[in-house]
Amino acid sequence: MNPASMMKFMSAINTFKSNHPKFASFLEIFIKNGVTEGTVIEITVTRPGEEPVTANMKVLQSDIELFQSLKDMKS
Repeated sequence: MNPASMMKFMSAINTFKSNHPKFASFLEIFIKNGVTEGTVIEITVTRPGEEPVTANMKVLQSDIELFQSLKDMKS
């Protein structure tokens, strides 16, 4: 990733953290402490005036590698 793109990405990350501090902290716990293969992550999205929609995923080794790549980019 070129430096300009990296700066733009980091700015977007900082904006996200500022806008959603509790959710960002929640995510950071799992990025810092690691997520083991087999962990189930579930999320529910509720749009105004609509029924909630829930999805989940079981973490695979390839997901862990992606999380590690994102963690390494932050450093």
